[in-house]
Amino acid sequence: MSGAAGAADADEADGHAAAWSAEDDWTDEALRLLRDLRAPHRRKRAGQVAYVLYCVLLLLVVWGALPSLGLFLQASMGADYTGYGSGLLAALPSGACALGVGCLLLGARDALWRGPVVPPRESVDWLLAQPVRVGRVLRPWLWITSSVSAAAGVLAAAIGMVALGLTCRVGLPAAFGWCLVGAVGLPLLAVALGMAVEHGPRVAAWTRRLTPYATVVFLALVAQCGLAVGGHRVGWLERIELWSGPWGWAGLAALSPTRAAVPGGPVAAGLLVVVVAAAVTAARRAAGTLPLATVRQRSRTATGVMTALLTVELRTARQVASGAAGGGRPARFRLPAPRRAWLAVPWRDALALLRTPGRLGRALVHAALATLAAVVAAGAHGGTAVAATAVALAFAYGAVAQVLEPARLETDDTRRGSWSPYPYRWLMLRHAILPGALALLGACAVCGVTLWLGAGARAFLAPAAVPPLVAAGLVNACRGATKQHLLLSPAQSPTGSMGPVLFLLWYAAGSLTAIVAMVLPFTLALRHGTAGSVVTAAVMAAVLAAALLRWTVDRAKSLTA
Repeated sequence: MSGAAGAADADEADGHAAAWSAEDDWTDEALRLLRDLRAPHRRKRAGQVAYVLYCVLLLLVVWGALPSLGLFLQASMGADYTGYGSGLLAALPSGACALGVGCLLLGARDALWRGPVVPPRESVDWLLAQPVRVGRVLRPWLWITSSVSAAAGVLAAAIGMVALGLTCRVGLPAAFGWCLVGAVGLPLLAVALGMAVEHGPRVAAWTRRLTPYATVVFLALVAQCGLAVGGHRVGWLERIELWSGPWGWAGLAALSPTRAAVPGGPVAAGLLVVVVAAAVTAARRAAGTLPLATVRQRSRTATGVMTALLTVELRTARQVASGAAGGGRPARFRLPAPRRAWLAVPWRDALALLRTPGRLGRALVHAALATLAAVVAAGAHGGTAVAATAVALAFAYGAVAQVLEPARLETDDTRRGSWSPYPYRWLMLRHAILPGALALLGACAVCGVTLWLGAGARAFLAPAAVPPLVAAGLVNACRGATKQHLLLSPAQSPTGSMGPVLFLLWYAAGSLTAIVAMVLPFTLALRHGTAGSVVTAAVMAAVLAAALLRWTVDRAKSLTA
């Protein structure tokens, strides 16, 4: 069926080009008519864009330009920031590679469901159905995406200029110019890569296959950057990474004006400019040959996501985007049917996770980040330790939330549970069996590794955190219909309306409650590492888990009331 649909789409795209000749070309007339009809809307839209640009510029001046100017004034009066220079230069090689890989990965993944060329629905449904040249309609949207990406790159180059100027005493024009090569080149390269994904189904398929490996590479580069700041650099590996591709050439260019310059920096900058120019040229050509069926599908997906976001249906927006990206796949092997009735729900949950293996990968990534943050918290003091513990708990909740998707699917439509002989509230609790088992298995693995590395009693905090986090995920899963009215709450605070805060407190009630309740006992246990502090944290986590499960039961009752 999918092959037949693809053939039909291809025939439709080919038929569009063959249905009219050059004598029937009404491109100029159609665009002129559309421009006249939309003149009032365009003036209104221009005012909205100008207001947004004004707000962005105001924020950049207040939070960026003025503080930077103050730092340079302090430096001119004797303040010394060069002590941070060695750490910045140590982090720059692997950090620049990580940013480059992340930028390209983000551009490719975005193009799986949206892409750099997404005209509005009226252009897709009406204008592209007329005898017009497709390139004249689609290429302006490519230039808009490229311009926004380049503007973000200019801002990143300005940040790099300030950092190098303060910490390494590099001339500002030189720092800005060398940083600009990679800061603008990589976003434009990401746009061109997104154009290739949007244009070619094979490129999109390879993007899905390579995403897990690219994510692992990105995380490895981030970890290497942290180790480099801590004084554990691997010079030969950094040289290989810097010369491995465009993601490293940007780092070579940024290092060129500093005392840590690597030979060949100008050559790398030239190579990056040539590659970006070739990629943008290829993207321009591809924009004029996009299949109309692809453009229609992506435009409707983008409209659906925007509609869901405007109505604050965040889960719906995520489901629409992930569905269009095609993340699911058939399971490669079948689980045998359970012989005991109580295993039916875990069996269904396991089948759901096997069809979305990306969730298990993202859970591992979140677990690794949680472990790193906990290691930072164990060696920090005061507010830094509390913040690092909160980050660790947040990442740990993210790992658990990835495997709780079957429970959230159950609450999207309560009629899905009509097959179950259990009351709905007990059905929801049974959805905690498989996520809890998987999370405990992973936590025990983390516990064993950290014990081997000498963490002591702190290692047992990992399995102790699992029950309350799983229970918190069930609380969030049973939140019910979105309460948009909270955003319009009349409650006020010295900083403005309390509506967004109230909505956030409702939307993430379970996870926020768990993190706030666990952060202090877990911080003390990580800092001191004594058996008593760890036991106290574990007992508090168990009590919290029981309270959250009770909350889940109450919320599940309200869903079917």
